[in-house]
Amino acid sequence: MKKFALTLTSAMLVTALAGCSESNTTQQTMSEKAHTEKSETITNPLLAEYSGPYGGVPAFDKMKLADLKPALEKGMELNLAEIEAIINNPEAPTFDNTIVPLEKAGAELGRVFTYWGIWSANKNSPEFREIQKEMVPKISAFSSKINQNEKLFARVSAVYESDEYKTLTSEQQRVTWLNYNGFARNGATLKGEAKKRYADINQEVASLQTQFANNVLADEENYVLFIEKDQLSGLPESFVTAAASAAAQRGQEGKYAITNTRSSMDPFLTYSTERELRKEVWETYYSRGNNGDQFDNNELIKQILTLRHERIKLLGYDNYSQWRLEDRMAKNPENAMDLMQKVWPAAIARVEEEVADMQAVADAEGADIKIMPWDYRFYAEKVRKQKYDLDSDEVKQYLQLDKLREAMFYVAGRLFNFKFTPVEEGKVPVFHEDVKVWEVTDLTSGEHIGLWYLDPFARQGKRSGAWATTYRSYTTFDGKKTVLSSNNSNFVKGPEGEPTLISFDDAETYFHEFGHALHFLAADVAYPTSHSGVRDYTEFQSQLLERWLTTDEVINNYLVHYKTGEPIPQELVAKIKEAATFNEGFKTTEYMASAIMDLLYHTTDPAKIDPQNFEKEQLAKLGMPAEVVMRHRSTHFGHIFSSEGYASSYYGYMWAEVLTSDAAEAFAEAPGGFYDKEVGAKLVKHLFAIRNAMDPAEAYRLFRGRDAKVEALMRDRGFPVE
Repeated sequence: MKKFALTLTSAMLVTALAGCSESNTTQQTMSEKAHTEKSETITNPLLAEYSGPYGGVPAFDKMKLADLKPALEKGMELNLAEIEAIINNPEAPTFDNTIVPLEKAGAELGRVFTYWGIWSANKNSPEFREIQKEMVPKISAFSSKINQNEKLFARVSAVYESDEYKTLTSEQQRVTWLNYNGFARNGATLKGEAKKRYADINQEVASLQTQFANNVLADEENYVLFIEKDQLSGLPESFVTAAASAAAQRGQEGKYAITNTRSSMDPFLTYSTERELRKEVWETYYSRGNNGDQFDNNELIKQILTLRHERIKLLGYDNYSQWRLEDRMAKNPENAMDLMQKVWPAAIARVEEEVADMQAVADAEGADIKIMPWDYRFYAEKVRKQKYDLDSDEVKQYLQLDKLREAMFYVAGRLFNFKFTPVEEGKVPVFHEDVKVWEVTDLTSGEHIGLWYLDPFARQGKRSGAWATTYRSYTTFDGKKTVLSSNNSNFVKGPEGEPTLISFDDAETYFHEFGHALHFLAADVAYPTSHSGVRDYTEFQSQLLERWLTTDEVINNYLVHYKTGEPIPQELVAKIKEAATFNEGFKTTEYMASAIMDLLYHTTDPAKIDPQNFEKEQLAKLGMPAEVVMRHRSTHFGHIFSSEGYASSYYGYMWAEVLTSDAAEAFAEAPGGFYDKEVGAKLVKHLFAIRNAMDPAEAYRLFRGRDAKVEALMRDRGFPVE
């Protein structure tokens, strides 16, 4: 997951918010004067420069919702004034007088969006949602003023097409191209009524996407199942104590809360012997946004797809996917779908095998049932125990959240030469008492790299899932700016005084999101635009980091029993590794169903789409197993309908997984394995530090010496390789 971005249609908002400074002496003097004048007039803490230690940190202790709307309005005003200064420069366009100030523009507004991101994702409330509803269309309109500014685009185009372009550094050339391409693909070339309509659509889509996300959040908050003590059969002690705590927090002392989030749903469906309750929890979770009430998202999906389609038609594309993937690694929807189709048959074939194994267990127990979706996790766990003598709850006793964090720090030290040191409480402001902060330094030189914030626990008002973000990215073109990175999760907090235990899947997610943080912290680029992500590539680095969870060094030193402190037994480790591809049919199929549906939604004429029927009909054509559902069903598929970050790009996880599997084999083949110094150094240099300052395909070839091969993915998942 990349730095938080608003649910806007415009990719150029990132450019508009990027911040640093010009190098031309005259311009620098003017800039310093303007900066002084701005600083003197800014009293709103959400706009103010970060202050304090570590190059300045966000003033999370001064966040007040009353300041948000005026800060947004002032930030947009300041940003537009900066754009006016660029286009009114009488000198011929150059990199220094056009691209550099464009990279600098919007620093104040960028800081406001840091706080906006915290309210939106970590501290959501009805009061914030009211401000959000009012301001998102205004922000979209502001963004369109920049994206569609003909004079600004003319100056950027002039630099891109100039003789000077050939003399720029490779990063400067890519930054110039990314700016040019962003304008060209977002309405800058349109004229008259078409340009106005494009901007209007942006506003409408932004509002609808925000409403979609808030509807899902409402269903997650409103649907909590409270159960009694006699309904706890089969549930692990750790889950029961966490559920009791969650109920108490909601004023239901003595009961047990099953919240409508994956972190609560997943273990309940895995262990509860109460089949009717499993069905109720499953239906509630997979019906988010689909309850026929005020929070129903079906009509919103139709409207969003219709508007997106209309918008890309204005630019001359046949469908949304064609436009979206043009500058991605896949290049077009056909290539993306081709990858999906190579893996899909093996995935559903594996599901058939898994269901047969589960049905055999159910029959042997005399359950007298046919395996249904709410049974899959429960009977898969029984099969796991039977086939591999592996109990997920037994494994969980060795997966302590704090110890896993130490393991991640160990990996970061070995691969990146990073050291993580806790920051004294109170030295750096945080937005919630659960948030802790670490300073990141170079192990050898002691040089300050940045800060790492961790917000690990679920709570009301926090969106579900796990993600990573930055509050400041590394840049050097205006003096070195160090990194402020953050990881956010929704683990169910352990009882007071006891460690938080998590599942093996959650442990992989923990490492995954930390991979994003390391991608931020390892950056070695000059310009803000070099941090813009290529969606079918940015998940690669984080997916790859998951592989270090099962290295011997991590297993032997950090997976210790939460009560005895004893290391995880080698025989249990052997079982974990032997079962590495267990249930891969389920995991791959539920993900791929969502990824394929995403591509189908965005390559089909929206006039022919009724979301409920479309989902059902298309999955039937694919031969979707009846026992599995999409990981994200349409009405709560926030990746593609609450913003455009993953729209027509959810396949990107699979595309990145091909890179991941191929890169993992490079380590497996190296003399030093996953801690091989030579391969590790190439990894950091070519695949982490470079960010988007180079074409990702070229960067991967520098690391591997060739393109990635899909066969590595098939081997990884235990699927047959032709």
